[in-house]
This record gives sequence, C-alpha cells and structure tokens, in this order.
Amino acid sequence: MLVTLEGLDGSGKTTVWEALHDVYPDATFTTEPTSGETGSWYGEAVYRSIDDDDADPIAELFLYTADHADHLSRVIEPALERGDLVISDRYSDSRYAYQGATLQGEITRPLEYVVGIHKAFSIDPDLTIYLDLDPETAAARAGTTNKFERAEYLTRVRDNYERLIERYPNRFVRVDATQPPEVVLERVEDVLESALEANEAGAPDE
Repeated sequence: MLVTLEGLDGSGKTTVWEALHDVYPDATFTTEPTSGETGSWYGEAVYRSIDDDDADPIAELFLYTADHADHLSRVIEPALERGDLVISDRYSDSRYAYQGATLQGEITRPLEYVVGIHKAFSIDPDLTIYLDLDPETAAARAGTTNKFERAEYLTRVRDNYERLIERYPNRFVRVDATQPPEVVLERVEDVLESALEANEAGAPDE
C-alpha cells in the first residue's frame, strides 16, 4: 500500500512522517525530492534547482520528474512488490501542485500538462493525506527560506491542491493542519489505520 503525505511547506508533513516511524517501524519510509538513504544524484540536482531563483521552470520540472522515475524504480516499486507499507513525504501530487503553479504563464493548462507527463509511468497512491493550511500561515511557519515558500506562490499551490482533491476524492483525506501537532498526528494515525484495515479486508485470501 502506497501512502503519501501532502501539503504546503510548513504544514507539518515531515513532523508527521517522522512520528509515523515509531507507529509503523516495518514500513518503507521515503521522500520526494529524494534525499538521505533513499536519495540519488537526481534528487541532489533538484535541491540545487530549488536554491536557484533563476532556474528555468520547465527544466526544473523535468529534474523533478527524473527524480520521481528513479525513485519509483529503485525504492517504491521494489517495496510494494515485497508487500511493504510505503509512506512518502511528498510524491507526484507535490509536482502537480507546485510545478503547476510555477509554470502558470509559461504554458497552457500547466496542471494538466504536469499530470499528463506522469500518467504514462507513475503509480497512483492508495491514500493521500493532505495537511491543509492557509498560505500565510504556511509561509510564516516555513520561514520563506526559498522561492517555493512565499505566500503569493503558495496560494496558487493550494488552489492546485484543491483541484486535485476534487479530481481524486477517493484517495485524498483532508486533515486540518492548524490544529495542535498532537491532534494532527492522532487524526493522521486514525485515517491511516482505517485505510490499512480496509485494505486488509479487501485483500484476497492467499
């Protein structure tokens, strides 16, 4: 089962992701862009681009896409084939929302364009937990340390997330990220536990 955590910068995704390590110690935990143990040179290139305010947005999109493709083949697909629970801090929806916002004005229908690029090879998550936070609070929490953490930009990103939730209502679950961290984590754990129980109940007998 592939579970992804999504939301604006500052929404608390990574904090939740780290806390879930103790709850599901046997799961495969990973991130996008890739880094650390699951990282690659593709991920390193993405982080270099994030720090470059002058990076070409289309070139940047394909760096992210290359990192995603490598991540799938090297980490996610093998874990799913083993029957692992995979929990990813960000995944393809981040690309749709963020790069879709970056490309506004550059190409026609950017969200659809980015989704279309991924459709041929990507794997849809079984569950996406969306930590919902307003752009102003997100920017304040994130500290505006890079070009993707500014409130004006995050407003466009949030709009894209809302469009994705409308498009894929069966896999998105919204969690109010303005609540205290312990409340957010409890809600995420409840959502994930229910999804795993439903998945197990629907699995064929061996």
